[in-house]
Amino acid sequence: MARERKFTDEELFNATKAMIINEGYESFSFSRLAAILNVSRGSIYKYYENKDELISEFLMYEMNRFLTEMNALNKKGDFQTQFDLLIDFIFQHNNIHQVLEIINQIPSNATKRVEGNKVKLGEYHVDMYQQFQGLIDLGRKEKKIKSHLPTAVILGMVFQTIAIPNHFGISQDEWIASIKEILCHGMFQIE
Repeated sequence: MARERKFTDEELFNATKAMIINEGYESFSFSRLAAILNVSRGSIYKYYENKDELISEFLMYEMNRFLTEMNALNKKGDFQTQFDLLIDFIFQHNNIHQVLEIINQIPSNATKRVEGNKVKLGEYHVDMYQQFQGLIDLGRKEKKIKSHLPTAVILGMVFQTIAIPNHFGISQDEWIASIKEILCHGMFQIE
């Protein structure tokens, strides 16, 4: 008779996410993770050969969840409506790009499972990029986005702006509204 697993995928991945965000890839270990989950290291090794397998599985879980929720957003309406929804959504998931940067830290000589996950994560990135590209194309079609600006610069600005830490204690609503204003209208007064 097989033993019952002492943790769920969600518990495992939530603990993994917290460790990665707070301590980074290098400090991540099965020993610390097992202590957080109050299980033995061996119970984690039953499912994952090493930390890279676990982290890549976590990244797949996180990206799949992100894309599923993103796909559920209302894609009707004009560019400004969709842009506002997307910015709000990204702020709800404001650590997604920090988490996904971890994949580049996983060594290239990883297991076949990890390499397969890295390929799938690449596909997820393409899917996410295509969705953003569609929104940018709509913005250009409605003449809301300047046609000469490269898409990569626009996406970089959006994601990097969202990653700015709020060290000043500005309310979340005011912070998001200010970032939207800067992204949409710039910071200079037009006289």
